[in-house]
Amino acid sequence: MSYITKSPWIIHYDGSSCNGCDIEVLACLTPMYDVERFGIINTGNPKHADIFLITGSINEQNISVVKQIYEQMPEPKVVAAVGICATSGGIFKDCYNIMGGVDTVIPVDVYIPGCAARPEAIIDGVVAALGALDEKKKALDARPKPKHTDAPADSDAGAGDIDLPDGSPPEPLAEPVLPGDDVEVKYYGAAPEGEEADGTDSGGGQEAETQPPVIAAPEPQSKEADGADSGKEEA
Repeated sequence: MSYITKSPWIIHYDGSSCNGCDIEVLACLTPMYDVERFGIINTGNPKHADIFLITGSINEQNISVVKQIYEQMPEPKVVAAVGICATSGGIFKDCYNIMGGVDTVIPVDVYIPGCAARPEAIIDGVVAALGALDEKKKALDARPKPKHTDAPADSDAGAGDIDLPDGSPPEPLAEPVLPGDDVEVKYYGAAPEGEEADGTDSGGGQEAETQPPVIAAPEPQSKEADGADSGKEEA
């Protein structure tokens, strides 16, 4: 166990078992066996799992589910078949809807026989799966990594520059236009000292901007004037 560098996470799936092996898997999490002392955690997300712990045999209804869980797990990953049904189909091998063990659908790394498999055997199989996981990790790290071509020493391209698919460099980005001294500023109302209210300097010679006409509101008429007007109309 000294080669373990991280806590392995397990995802458990029940294929078509009688739930006998599932109960023993749950027993491994109890304080009596305490599989979590090895840093093992039971997760429900295949993208977080390192070990696929599957019980029961494979039939036509769960074959797509098993494949989907396996394909969603990141590399490296290990599959452990728990119980005789997951190993070879068990007593249900000759049934019309049973395809066989787990290895008929996905590759299996560790076989844990038993009907039902004892918690001690399951823990022993998980420890063996950790060894297989470490070997796969070393083989994955030993793969040659893709080489990145560096820019020539006399090239003007920076570390963040990229080239187009045809090999030509990309066009430079346009510089942002910032307001400068040549921007005309117009004032409406009180203008700073030395400048006209229409935005021109006192000696600049620019034509004054035409202001919109101001229309005065009509004054309200008094009640006496209204009475005089009505008297004239009656007369």
